[in-house]
Amino acid sequence: MLNYESIKPYLFKFEPETAHHIAETVLRLPNICQIPFNPYLESHFVNDVSLRQEIFGRTFYNPIGLGAGFDKNATMIRGIQILGFGFTEIGTVTPKPQRGNPKPRMFRHVQEQSIQNAMGFNNDGAYKVVKRLQKRTPFTTPIGVNIGKNKLTPEHEALNDYTHLIKAFDGLGDYFVINISSPNTPGLRDLQNEAFIKNLFSQAKALTPTPILLKIAPDMEIEDAVNLTKMAVESGADGIIATNTTIDYSLVKHPKDIGGISGAVLQEKSFKIFDAIAKELYGKTTLISVGGIDSAKEAYKRIKAGASLVQILSGLIFHGPDMIMHMNNELVQLLKADGYENISQAIGANR
Repeated sequence: MLNYESIKPYLFKFEPETAHHIAETVLRLPNICQIPFNPYLESHFVNDVSLRQEIFGRTFYNPIGLGAGFDKNATMIRGIQILGFGFTEIGTVTPKPQRGNPKPRMFRHVQEQSIQNAMGFNNDGAYKVVKRLQKRTPFTTPIGVNIGKNKLTPEHEALNDYTHLIKAFDGLGDYFVINISSPNTPGLRDLQNEAFIKNLFSQAKALTPTPILLKIAPDMEIEDAVNLTKMAVESGADGIIATNTTIDYSLVKHPKDIGGISGAVLQEKSFKIFDAIAKELYGKTTLISVGGIDSAKEAYKRIKAGASLVQILSGLIFHGPDMIMHMNNELVQLLKADGYENISQAIGANR
């Protein structure tokens, strides 16, 4: 098997979005995607009982998931399972197809091991993604569906986009994620307010029994983030995902003036806001941490702070597909070192 570090210099010669399309092509190959389990999967998917948990009525065989933004159109689910992820979040999906923002719209900050993207919810639209999921069910690992409004949908009609998507995908995913925190759709972050959240969850919870989570931005004031997420849970949210990408361009040496930044430079900022939210909400709802997680040690830190699950995205680009297997194996050892028989005992241990 080829070593990722030997491939990476050549892969990085391509524009980031082109490199992503190459990865998608590989992960869609029929000899991978049509076989739920094969020798590659058996060697990369860590299925240790100490990592297993029941959340949202599904078994999560390990706590490391692929964050939204990589598999926007649900084309790579089988391949992603083979990489060893315990769950996958597809999307962000919008009601109508959209091309996203003008190219170039994705940039590497190699020295900082971070990615800046201004994709703008480019996706095939709800109709095609629904059809794709229908053909692929049932899934061997849980699937989340991340949903957002179309760029041309005015703010006062945004609620209709979210309710439309919930009805369209009802029964096809294990949880929904309300994305109002991407910086790449004009006015989207303005929806991070109490009135919209209350109205959204009151309507959404009446449409589906599927758990619905809220994903927030890392650029809010800590107090505002805590208050908003607390109110969301009181309004019916089944969990919080913290955080999305940041528009704090001071984190990298040579930033572009568009998009949001993810990766290693987001680690401290993401943890700080997650930790504050967990201090308030741990034990009251399901918490998922994302942002700059690139090692088992960092994942374990988030877990002990209150995260039931963690998500990876940019780290996969810089460290390669084997990182998921290595992280899960190391998590098993970290649990053993602390005397835990199951990850559930470690969740919130530092609270």
